[in-house]
Amino acid sequence: MKRRLIILGSTGSIGQNTLEVVREHPERFEIVGLAAGSNVDEMVRQVNTYRPPLVSMATKEAAEEVRLRSSFPVRVVYGEEGLLEAAQQPDADYVVSALVGSRGLPPTLAAIRAGKTIGLANKESLVMGGSIVMEEAKKAGVSILPIDSEHSALFQCLNGERDASVRRMILTASGGAFRDWPRERLKAATKEEALQHPNWSMGAKVTVDSASLMNKGLEVIEAHWLFGLPYDRIDVLVHPESIIHSMVEFEDGAVMAQLGTPDMKVPIQYALSHPERLSLSAERLDLAAIGKLHFREPDFERFPCLKIAFDCGRAGGTLPTVMNAANEVAVNRFLEGGVPFLAIEEIIREVLNRHTPTARPSLDELFEADRWAREAAQHSGAAV
Repeated sequence: MKRRLIILGSTGSIGQNTLEVVREHPERFEIVGLAAGSNVDEMVRQVNTYRPPLVSMATKEAAEEVRLRSSFPVRVVYGEEGLLEAAQQPDADYVVSALVGSRGLPPTLAAIRAGKTIGLANKESLVMGGSIVMEEAKKAGVSILPIDSEHSALFQCLNGERDASVRRMILTASGGAFRDWPRERLKAATKEEALQHPNWSMGAKVTVDSASLMNKGLEVIEAHWLFGLPYDRIDVLVHPESIIHSMVEFEDGAVMAQLGTPDMKVPIQYALSHPERLSLSAERLDLAAIGKLHFREPDFERFPCLKIAFDCGRAGGTLPTVMNAANEVAVNRFLEGGVPFLAIEEIIREVLNRHTPTARPSLDELFEADRWAREAAQHSGAAV
């Protein structure tokens, strides 16, 4: 039977790669819903190609333009209500959660409660509300399959293994655009330089997070919730080639690694087809041509966002939510030219220092902490 997919964030990098996988296997996958922000041109192209019965856009104006420009009748909804409707569409059995940022949490929870299998690329859902998301998934009997390349690698390395045999997990990091830059040079780093990721093609926010290593910090928190491992058994290694996507060390000293070329279609397809593996038109790994692989410990002094994420993850409660919200706002301010690159970490620190944490927050308390942190970060005067 075909797997019937809804893609939340279909016009972004993960969404477009997911559609490429669908195009390669039309006999296995069918698009029954798409959701995006305001990229009308790309959504119209997707609608005319995949002909989904339902589309959601961020605004009424964008929704109306998509409806008018589509080559066949399609129902187009909009706003938060439209996004939630798309996530719960009865015709679907699988939701790809690929929205960027904290706005992915409500529709991800809605999809879980509606009994959909989740392909998770929105790491912020677990950073903000990991305990709630995993509890709801367990209650609904829903599987959450990781799409991020690092978590997909861990998931694959754990196939057939007992949880008790795992000693630690090792997330690899490319190091981002500034991995070899001295701290002093980072003071003058520009938006254009931050967006020059050496290995991966990603959206602007994720690429800046990669440059600050905050993206790896968010992934550490995500790994904690996905695999139930304490933070002192989750490590990070900088691996510039991005060939080993992550590793698992077992109690007997064996280390399993998942390798491949840097191509997001591989983990996306694995999440969609699991437990099967399907053919994929992708570049094959040639280790002889690569010749050498390199690794080094992350530099917490040059890139303190990674340590901030570890500390907030260990503390738990509302701190990861506040950290994530402050980072989203700070990155946006950097991308708009309002603050320098190193102000991102200062804004996050300032907001965290002002926050009074709640240890076991409800969902409403998480959203209130998120709202407060965004306002605080927007008005933060932090600069370097």
